[in-house]
Amino acid sequence: MEWSDEGIVLGVRRHGESSAIVELLTREHGRHLGLVRGGASSRMRPLLQPGNSVTAVWRARLDEHLGMYALEGTRLRAATLLGSSHAVYGVTHLAALARLLPERDPHEDIYWMLQGTLDDFEDAGVAAVHLIRFELAMLTELGFGLDLENCAASGETTDLIYVSPKSGGAVSRAAGEPWRDRLLPLPAFLREGEGGANSWSDQDLLDGFQITGLFLLRHVLEPRGQGHSDARDGFINAVTRRRGRSAVP
Repeated sequence: MEWSDEGIVLGVRRHGESSAIVELLTREHGRHLGLVRGGASSRMRPLLQPGNSVTAVWRARLDEHLGMYALEGTRLRAATLLGSSHAVYGVTHLAALARLLPERDPHEDIYWMLQGTLDDFEDAGVAAVHLIRFELAMLTELGFGLDLENCAASGETTDLIYVSPKSGGAVSRAAGEPWRDRLLPLPAFLREGEGGANSWSDQDLLDGFQITGLFLLRHVLEPRGQGHSDARDGFINAVTRRRGRSAVP
């Protein structure tokens, strides 16, 4: 068995004296592991950092075997990502989210979205928006997508400012007014046609993470006996701190 693909490094763990087991999210073959000979060496270590993009050739005698990877770097982001705390936490959290996908099951849209998110981590606010959208995409990919385009109560498509914590559907201002204290705020950057570049506050970001966090926990993590990763809280705190420093004149 042999195939070639492009992938993003999610994680690596040492195997034996000098080898490493590398976990990739590949474009056509999904989340896939393989053994890299010499992967624990100082020469290979920079290539095998989470967040890096690679081309991969996988070989095994049978499809169900772990197999061997031959990897070449195409975009080595890790050196840049390691320069900021929000990026370090963010990459770790993105990898944890990707591990929710079944192994060896293709999810090409998630692959491209992960790549785009990793390419735009310099600005903490932009990174946070991308990560919230990635969490929403993961909910959809796992079968628990939220309907943020129509009011769950009236069917209206405009003035959607709330989310129902029960159904995960958007709720319009008028329909939600009697129950506004029980509804979740829907930030402008998640509303269709609203929220251009940099048009979000720290509260908007926290509101977005509250929405995705609630439904990820309820539908995906708790049924697996899991909770949110520490990296998620670390990312949110790091983004808030960094944006707070940049706002000081």
